Amino acid sequence: MGKTEILNRKLVFENGREFPGAGFGSKREALCQCSFDTAMIGYQEILSDPACAGEGLVMTYPVIGSYGMADEDYESRACHAECLIVRQYNDRPSNFRYTKTLEEAMLENDIPGIQGLDTRAVSRMLRDQGAMKALLTEIDTPKEQALERIRQAQPERGLAAKVSSKKIWYSRTANFKYNVAAVDFGIRQSSIRCLNSRGCNVTIVPWDIGAEQLEALKPDGLFLSSGPGDPKECAQAIELVRSLRGRLPIFGVGLGYQILALAAGGDTYKMKNGHNGGNMPVETVYGLKREITSQSHSYAVCEKSLENTGLKVTHRHLTDRTVEGIFDEKNRALGVQHYPENQPGADDCAYVYDQFVAMMDQAKEGGKKNA
Repeated sequence: MGKTEILNRKLVFENGREFPGAGFGSKREALCQCSFDTAMIGYQEILSDPACAGEGLVMTYPVIGSYGMADEDYESRACHAECLIVRQYNDRPSNFRYTKTLEEAMLENDIPGIQGLDTRAVSRMLRDQGAMKALLTEIDTPKEQALERIRQAQPERGLAAKVSSKKIWYSRTANFKYNVAAVDFGIRQSSIRCLNSRGCNVTIVPWDIGAEQLEALKPDGLFLSSGPGDPKECAQAIELVRSLRGRLPIFGVGLGYQILALAAGGDTYKMKNGHNGGNMPVETVYGLKREITSQSHSYAVCEKSLENTGLKVTHRHLTDRTVEGIFDEKNRALGVQHYPENQPGADDCAYVYDQFVAMMDQAKEGGKKNA
């Protein structure tokens, strides 16, 4: 069994429960909030998704690492999770495309991991009691010392600012039809690919860009990316969207969708358990279509707060009925909480990108008529 026989690390939760296991990846300690992810595949996309910044990820699928890491499959240039918790780590990938093992990538990104513990028990505990803080530490760290460190820890703030690009960069495509400005709260490569494949040149801008600087780019539409943390911390972005609402077609995904709701006068709240995984069931309010979606978020939009905002609910989560999608026909704005880009786990949800393109078409036609 090798590493799994050496119980040299443990995970201590704020409720006092301890789970011993074997460390892999970085040897540093990790103090973070833990959530469980139900995806059966896609650990590389999950680890490199900036929306997971600062989180301790408990993978419910028992064997992780079996296909390694491929250079083409990263969602961003770095891996952002704070630590990785698995039942069994496979260090011998069976995949002709892999370029690194999972542990090699974790070492490069200074991400510690622990294996050999009962991830079913951890997931049930988090499901029943809600997401909670935990410390990944050495096996001989006294329990009371670990709990004191957890009690003193403050929630990490400014995560979107931390993962956002610090300067403007570009992703262009041949025979483009539109110029889209994408506000980077932790943008995923699959979002950029979806826009490029629909004839959009994409200009990626920092999360705190001002309206005047963004308008100078002369975009045909505004894309608000997914990302980590509390959307209410992104005050500059909320004000940006508020000032551009009705003047540009706007499309938000994940955190960007929450910021769109806040800019329109809605509200958001912290969930007991976020949605993390590639098998989240969602239904469309119009047409009663069911979709299996990929998601990673800990905050949700309050449906009651959307009254008198012009935003109509378009999608709901099938298990807890939380709002998953919104649309404002008058101001040409839409957003979805889930990831519609088909990687990993989504089925046929990318049609919302087509709706965004259609809104830019309508705006262009409207501009021609007014001219």
